Amino acid sequence: MAHLIEQMAYVGDTPWHGLGQQLSRHQPLEVWRQQAGMDWHIEESPVRFIADGAGHLGSIHSFPEQKVLYRSDTRSPLSVVSQRYKVVQPEEVLEFYRDLTEYAGYELETAGVLKGGRKFWALARSGLGTALKGQDQVNAYLLLATSCDGSLATVATPTSVRVVCNNTLTIALDGMTQGVKVPHSTEFRPQLVKQQLGISVAQWDDFMYRIKTLAERKVSQEEVATYFQSVICNAEAPLDDPSKLPNYRALNRVQKLYHGEGRGSQLCTAQGTAWGLLNAITEYVDHEKRARSNDYRMDSAWFGQGANLKDKALESAMALVA
Repeated sequence: MAHLIEQMAYVGDTPWHGLGQQLSRHQPLEVWRQQAGMDWHIEESPVRFIADGAGHLGSIHSFPEQKVLYRSDTRSPLSVVSQRYKVVQPEEVLEFYRDLTEYAGYELETAGVLKGGRKFWALARSGLGTALKGQDQVNAYLLLATSCDGSLATVATPTSVRVVCNNTLTIALDGMTQGVKVPHSTEFRPQLVKQQLGISVAQWDDFMYRIKTLAERKVSQEEVATYFQSVICNAEAPLDDPSKLPNYRALNRVQKLYHGEGRGSQLCTAQGTAWGLLNAITEYVDHEKRARSNDYRMDSAWFGQGANLKDKALESAMALVA
């Protein structure tokens, strides 16, 4: 099966799909560009088309309102967009982290290219981390991703990763994602984005305070059923026969992850708690949700339906401690 991920690089443990070039730590951005498949540029060309004519090859016409984006290395087409479309280059995604890695203690962990160059990203650990009850480690990351086909704005998203299961979760406070989104109708200005992010220890501490309350919040069996049926099946109240619900297979699987089959589900922070409920959902989305391949699942978990489901799961979990 063809992979969405064209090329990527990583440090540390082999990622979810087993693909990519492993690097030793603290490599310069120039090495990351090459090994992550991001050492090319997006070029532009006016749109032209051939109008067939009787008895001859036809005439060439232009369509000035649109432009073609293509790769500088392979000349492969990427998309057709309006002339107003502001391109963000692969190099710019990595350069975003230069001052963060050199002066602020960040370290790149993965970077790569999806869908033949139509989407690319980099993920860096910030150096911040918290161990819930001394044993359940959660670390802070910053994800920057963009596209050149209109499928994704340029987004910078603070993200948490639970180490025991490698589950990812967008950092949100008071129901609001802490990320910054720059539409392609607007120029991407890295320093302004960093200012808008307000990357700070206080933000992380505030988020982790909420996570700690989830780890302290014990839940009843009725609350377990209500939570999973609401998040997975959009059901208002538990049914006597849950097999009649939509997404029953997913519901059945997240319940098993919660009740002991999930990685880290036996830890005291997760067993019988709202934190355990949330992580059953995030593990299912990140590692088990049905997809054409593992990298399609990753694309969904970070940018698509899977990401939306995790946001809903976090909001529902926080409602239990409100």
